[in-house]
Amino acid sequence: MKAIKIVGAGLAGSEAALQLAARGWQVDLYEMRPGKMTSAHETGNFAELVCSNSLKSILPSTASGLLKEEMKLLGCRLLPVAEKFRVPAGNALAVNREQFAASVTRLIAENPNIRIHRQEVSQLDDELTIIATGPLSSENMTEELLKLIGNEHLYFFDAIAPIVDAESFDQKIIYRKTRYDKGEADYLNCPFNKEQYYDFVEALNLASKHEAKEFEAKYFRNIDFNFYENCTPIEELSRRGKETLRFGVMRPVGLEDPKTGNKPYAVIQLRAENKAGTSFNLVGCQTMLKYGEQKRVFRKVPGLEKAEFQRYGSIHRNTYLNSPRIMNEDLSLKAKGNIFIAGQLSGVEGYVESILSGLLVAEVVSARIEKDLVLSPDFLPETTVSGQLWRHMVKEVENFQPMNANFGLLPELEEKIKDKKKKKDLLAARSIKDLHKKL
Repeated sequence: MKAIKIVGAGLAGSEAALQLAARGWQVDLYEMRPGKMTSAHETGNFAELVCSNSLKSILPSTASGLLKEEMKLLGCRLLPVAEKFRVPAGNALAVNREQFAASVTRLIAENPNIRIHRQEVSQLDDELTIIATGPLSSENMTEELLKLIGNEHLYFFDAIAPIVDAESFDQKIIYRKTRYDKGEADYLNCPFNKEQYYDFVEALNLASKHEAKEFEAKYFRNIDFNFYENCTPIEELSRRGKETLRFGVMRPVGLEDPKTGNKPYAVIQLRAENKAGTSFNLVGCQTMLKYGEQKRVFRKVPGLEKAEFQRYGSIHRNTYLNSPRIMNEDLSLKAKGNIFIAGQLSGVEGYVESILSGLLVAEVVSARIEKDLVLSPDFLPETTVSGQLWRHMVKEVENFQPMNANFGLLPELEEKIKDKKKKKDLLAARSIKDLHKKL
């Protein structure tokens, strides 16, 4: 009987549920929200985006854009929904997160092959199960997984950026421009002069930040905070050196003020949260500062002196597994083969990567039950980002870290190409060609 339990209705769980339901499976989807909320979610909707509203680039010449193209060929269910609720963000696929999550929730609720259970699952049995509880897995689920995998369970912390009300901006200071004028000018830019920049850095360095909660400290190995590099809080970056932000998230290159032609000393960009352009998030400003400090420090950003915050940035515990040691090649647990792991819990980093893992788990579960076939990463060419992310999750390395889409995962081209853009274009073309052949 094609029946399965999926625990967690985030991006991975939602993708897996829709994939299997479309193949005629009876899916029991469990989601503890809104009855039991996490430290970062705001609603009980499925596929709620927490950290940012951006699913990154759509350009095939970027790793994220290439991954999207591969997933379209693989029949991804959530990317078309994201496209439907796209908001202006240049060459990035950013969405209205409320409309996106509400639409995914509706799709699942209306699917006759999916039964929704609004309750926490805290015990794992012998049923065929996909665990997609994500980086914010409940303490009960975490404890249950620990019984199976022991000390291989790891933790990291993540931070999200503030969202501000567009009506509170100083339009005389802020200007609209996309870096190097590539694509539509969908980003707003807050320009710093030299004095303003160093004043901002000093304020970040002196501001008070969040401290670990008892549960976080209980499980986190070194007690100190540890972050994915892509999610490192802005105040942690600033403490690495006075110039770090100016050559990183606040890099002004390609962002000259169109009114004056002047290049600012540093820039903070604002990205729209919705099509109406009434809410913007501070790009690269994920933070673990206390709320009062956020208001004080981010109001030092030129043009945001009177900013009204619709959501403050926050710190939350994120969880992932040392997947290569505890998972089989078909993404099932070595300790309990009826349980499959999907989403960021499995060791991928990022929204689209999480959706991919849900798609892959649905594929391997379907193959095992319907065809008595155990799929390995060889199901996808090693020249594809999707195939290499799968390999990363199950091929043991000395120091496993969660991974997002990047061209470094792909094998080199036969011919040495010096031009970086041409090389990426060729890598992307090879990937799509090889995937077409495989499918």
